[in-house]
Amino acid sequence: MTLSGNVQEGEWSVNVQTEEAEDGGYRSTIHVRHWSPDGDFERTFRQGKKCSTERDAVLEGLREGMMWIGLKMARTIKV
Repeated sequence: MTLSGNVQEGEWSVNVQTEEAEDGGYRSTIHVRHWSPDGDFERTFRQGKKCSTERDAVLEGLREGMMWIGLKMARTIKV
């Protein structure tokens, strides 16, 4: 089974979909989007941490994606 999750508010969104890791456990593919007058930001990346359950992989992936959005909106990072 593949789990997915989505969090969005106003001008940003985070989408996550789980996948089984080659060496056991689960990881997520994370897709973040932020629309702003300075230009749209979009990035897709794999979760850094491997989780033992799909549920944990979804939650960790959403957390990781929201951290990216927070850093981007605070202009801490420029990508």
